[in-house]
Amino acid sequence: MNIAIASGKGGTGKTTIAVSLALAAPRPVRLLDCDVEAPNCHVFLKPEISAWEPVGIPIPVVDKAKCTACGACSGICQYHAIVVMKTQPLVFPEMCHGCGGCAKVCPTGAISEVSREMGVVESGRHGAIEFVQGRLQVGNPMAPPLIRAVKRHTTGNATIIIDCPPGTSCPVIAAVRGSDFALLVTEPTPFGLHDLGLAVETVRQLGMPFGVIINRANAGDTCVTEFCRKENIAVLLEVPEDRRVAETISNGGTLLDAVPGMRAALRDVLAEVHLRCATTGAAQ
Repeated sequence: MNIAIASGKGGTGKTTIAVSLALAAPRPVRLLDCDVEAPNCHVFLKPEISAWEPVGIPIPVVDKAKCTACGACSGICQYHAIVVMKTQPLVFPEMCHGCGGCAKVCPTGAISEVSREMGVVESGRHGAIEFVQGRLQVGNPMAPPLIRAVKRHTTGNATIIIDCPPGTSCPVIAAVRGSDFALLVTEPTPFGLHDLGLAVETVRQLGMPFGVIINRANAGDTCVTEFCRKENIAVLLEVPEDRRVAETISNGGTLLDAVPGMRAALRDVLAEVHLRCATTGAAQ
């Protein structure tokens, strides 16, 4: 069971919920931090990292002696990472998605590929919880390949919690896609409602079952609740505003450290997710 924890905006408590679900979930459980540009699950989970794996992306290299400047490579590249000038192609490594299309269409075999390191996948444990995270190199704009490398650890029979990047851009799609269920974390404010709407549209386009968790539920208005009721979206948990939570998390603790009684509510969320996925699978 792969559960993606996502949000339309940053700062809603997505990581707080992801770490807390991992701590509350029946074993075996694995937590994947796919927010590779700013991973921070480790700050709260405090795992012991035991393995590191560098991740690279294949970048085209042009053999000028073989190149005829025919333009086939430039024509197939949707990201304009390789552009044919008057004589030779010009490669922009930062824009390359590593698809290999340019090398395949080159009629003279002038294009080969070299691996360009873009980040690292780190793995370890916190007690019985398996932990995997990606760290993108500073200045590297290409997060999806590293996210896919982290998601190679979604095999096995564990409950897998995926902490996704915020927003609805390409890294989010790479992190959410292929999950069994998405939990969208939001807050009861106009900003939270606006970005929740974007997240809902995204997961609906992906055809994925989802539910909503409202963080700081009593700190705003009823706009999110009314939206979910109107759109027939299940609100699976409301986490109340609590000074103890803010103080504990600011000191590197977790939701369960601040409010141990939330463990039962989080387990109920996981049970509901399993039930909804089983029902959806039966319907399909």
